[in-house]
Amino acid sequence: MGSGTAATELDTALEKHRTELTGYCYRMLGSSFEAEDAVQDTLVRAWRSYDKFEGRSSLRSWLYRIATNVCLDMLTAGNKRARPMDLTDSTPLARAALSPRPDNTWLEPMPDARVLPTVEDPAEAAVAKESVRLAFMAALQQLPPKQRAVLILREVLAWRASEVAELLGTTVASVNSALQRARATLAERDSETAAGAVSDPLDEEQRRLLDRYVKAFEGYDMTALTALLHEDAVMTMPPFDLWLRGPQDITGFMTTLGASCAGSRLLPVRANGLPGFAHYKPDEEKGGFTPWAVQVLEVSDGRITGFHCFLDTARWFPLFGLPLHLEAESDQVEKGA
Repeated sequence: MGSGTAATELDTALEKHRTELTGYCYRMLGSSFEAEDAVQDTLVRAWRSYDKFEGRSSLRSWLYRIATNVCLDMLTAGNKRARPMDLTDSTPLARAALSPRPDNTWLEPMPDARVLPTVEDPAEAAVAKESVRLAFMAALQQLPPKQRAVLILREVLAWRASEVAELLGTTVASVNSALQRARATLAERDSETAAGAVSDPLDEEQRRLLDRYVKAFEGYDMTALTALLHEDAVMTMPPFDLWLRGPQDITGFMTTLGASCAGSRLLPVRANGLPGFAHYKPDEEKGGFTPWAVQVLEVSDGRITGFHCFLDTARWFPLFGLPLHLEAESDQVEKGA
């Protein structure tokens, strides 16, 4: 690498692509932390081999080629990240047991700001947002790695078949064939991948639904919560493989095994192109509130259809830039007085 100025210019040029590359690697890998590692590795490789970059393609295409190779290498272990309902049947409340599985089992949540670059075109922004929703991400994880790359590059990023063929070192015919197979697999899961069809920005009805949800959850009012849940609503709680279906089992769980969440506080977050909340429950030892989960909600036709609670707060709260303790409002009032 040449002079300090050239190095700084290269840093700036590479850094400009970080968010979109993180989005790409996240769709490929299904893991927030692995995606960020993959992008870091991509940028380091690009920096080290920049002298060999001959400019035959754009810097962006070159970075995507490196990122694709990094992701394909990471995926050779064959691990497919999933949601609890991809792995087991729903459990009736009477048999509910909390059995954790290792971290690398699970599809992980991701803050919108880390994977959705600012774009002018509303249609492009909508596609980007839809393609990080949990149901679509889970469907992507079912595809073999090369098909996954082809589908993301062609359908999400709108690359031409010839550009994808060049990036993967293959033919246009083989790209088209991989895309057809990937589309067929996704079509089989079509009703699922539509889950969480929220508008962007949220429409008035959706905003009111979320306001009512916060009020019902913070008040731990199960009658009010039942009225907001779709009859087939599901609740998941990674790292536990348990998942529940239907308002009766969900509210039943919340008043039995989940009873310590009464009196909680919710702060809004944006995750996976969907509305979400940082869930803090009362901290019996220190007072105030302690992190409990990042909730990601799927909403359809005026009801909540999915209620996904990611419980590993030591990982998720820093990722979302959330405080690790909330003071009780009375404490804040006294301090401000």
